[in-house]
Amino acid sequence: MLKTFCLALLIATPALAEGERAGDFDYYVLSLSWTPSWCDLEGDARNSPQCDAGRGFGFTLHGLWPQYEQGWPSFCLTGARDPSRRETSAMADIMGTSGLAWYQWKKHGRCSGLSSDAYFEAARKAYESITRPDILRRLTKPVKVPARVIEAAFLEANPDMEPDQITVTCKAGLIQEVRICLSKDLELRECSAETVRDCTLEDALLEPIR
Repeated sequence: MLKTFCLALLIATPALAEGERAGDFDYYVLSLSWTPSWCDLEGDARNSPQCDAGRGFGFTLHGLWPQYEQGWPSFCLTGARDPSRRETSAMADIMGTSGLAWYQWKKHGRCSGLSSDAYFEAARKAYESITRPDILRRLTKPVKVPARVIEAAFLEANPDMEPDQITVTCKAGLIQEVRICLSKDLELRECSAETVRDCTLEDALLEPIR
């Protein structure tokens, strides 16, 4: 009985792989992080320069993540060289810090099967292909909104995007991230059931850009 239960649990739990072969994945998740929320949750405690007043970061690129239809690879084995400091520093304008760029390469970029410069080029292309709603940048005070309002704003700003291609996440009552599913060619595609974990909060906090 116990063995049967354990087997069922393993089958029901998404596979999170580490050390997989680079380039073996099904699609990408483009993760966009709302900087004010990230600063409240983590950045301020780290004294991250991304959170300094006047930096003006809104939705930054958290990462471009290779994904399976079920589960995702990480820390893959690859013969590609690691990025130089120049390469990671060049991503700070859309990622907030060069440190995040390095970590994203180490955990996710290696799994793409691309060289570091090609991966960062793809990440920038994906980020720039999505219009971030300008109205969110114009907030002057914190507001509480249903998370679906953020999704609707992205859908309006990106007419080719469908509701099943985007999901909004929350953490500790805050709007955390917008995640958009893309093909290997960086075209919009339907998210797998595992990726779609919409925040259902009716009063998620959205703080203004610093």
